[in-house]
Amino acid sequence: MKSRKAMVLALTASMAASLAAGCGSSGGGKSASSASNAASTSGSASGSGKVYYLNFKPEADEYWQELAKEYTDETGVKVTVLTAASGEYESTLKSEMAKSEAPTLFQVNGPVGLASWKDYCYDLSGSDIEGQLTDKAYELKDGDKVAGIAYVTEAYGLITNKALLEKAGYSSDDIKSFDDLKKVAEDITARKSELGFSAFTSAGMDSSSDWRFKTHLANLPIYYEYKADGVDDKDELKGTYLQNYRDIWDLYINNSTTDPSQLSTATGDQAESEFVNQEAVFFQNGTWEYDKVKAIGDDNLDFLPIYFGVDDANEGLCMGTENYWCVNSKASEEDIKATLDFMNWCVTSDKGVEAMTSSDKMGFNIPFKSNPESQNTLFKLANANKGTPVSWNFSTMPSEEWKNTLGQALTVYAADQTDGNWDLVKQAFVDNWKTEKELAASAS
Repeated sequence: MKSRKAMVLALTASMAASLAAGCGSSGGGKSASSASNAASTSGSASGSGKVYYLNFKPEADEYWQELAKEYTDETGVKVTVLTAASGEYESTLKSEMAKSEAPTLFQVNGPVGLASWKDYCYDLSGSDIEGQLTDKAYELKDGDKVAGIAYVTEAYGLITNKALLEKAGYSSDDIKSFDDLKKVAEDITARKSELGFSAFTSAGMDSSSDWRFKTHLANLPIYYEYKADGVDDKDELKGTYLQNYRDIWDLYINNSTTDPSQLSTATGDQAESEFVNQEAVFFQNGTWEYDKVKAIGDDNLDFLPIYFGVDDANEGLCMGTENYWCVNSKASEEDIKATLDFMNWCVTSDKGVEAMTSSDKMGFNIPFKSNPESQNTLFKLANANKGTPVSWNFSTMPSEEWKNTLGQALTVYAADQTDGNWDLVKQAFVDNWKTEKELAASAS
């Protein structure tokens, strides 16, 4: 991961606004809208160019459509927003880029994503939006070229219902390690009928939810292996911390609202509903969920690290980004200019900043100078956490195929928790990492 330490420091310093939309995205379906209604042509962005944004975050679609219309009304520049379905961004991007009217603004998730699209990335060096960044750690570089710019930073961990935890006889202060979390979770499970709730929400492995475990949870064994070896990426993994991965996965699936054998069809919406309806104490998810989970009341929310049993005394929330804006270098000069103007307007104008950061809209924490004080309780809690932030290493995962194979193995293991089935998880994690890294290298 590029400049990991700098990114973590910059994120901790600048974390001030909320996140309504997660890396993985729990929404679904595609929608497209052209914000090309009759409009005033006043404003510096007006001209012959147009903007076509392929949005990664389904849960933010409504607000991007509204913002596109606002921009068109203000400037006369046509802005079209197409939102890819959850888990289908890469395939949608490939399809749309093959068309004569291709996206002028798109997203990659970091170095691995950039490897596939670097020839389509306009150099953002010296652009207005680059000048708005709070730290150059949020640039995605291809050699000396600024190929992408992060537009949102996020945090994830265990969203916690304090009222239910207290009803079970505990507080957040009682959970400072994996062993503490295990003790509390298993006690809640033992008294589930009496208490009327579970420890964890369902660890669904439907495509709307599996990213939480094949990507977000899988980040932790990668993070600790990188940290132990003093590296930011590896062509081969040793799997040093896979037992810790198994331990936390066992804890999730055996102390939740849903039988482990039913996880293959359990969805992200299901887990979200379970938490909001106070059927479970813990919900692994991120700051982007605030707009939904705030229904239980800000005073009832807490945000704990995913204690992993490695460095629990110092572990903090998982913080970072895998959301980088890129401008299509194959677009016309007019469209490139229009797209750059739109991006800058989004992070500098009152309407753009409000739409991107307000807790009742996109709720993003944006790494730009305009980022206001957070209205997101989860982000405030993450910012107040004194632990060492766990950096995001998703962008070094070799491929979607690697994630999918790992997810399938986790699902098989959940239904039948034998050592032999865990060996399938190990193979998917370690052996398939090497295979997919080699394939990626040969394709580049």
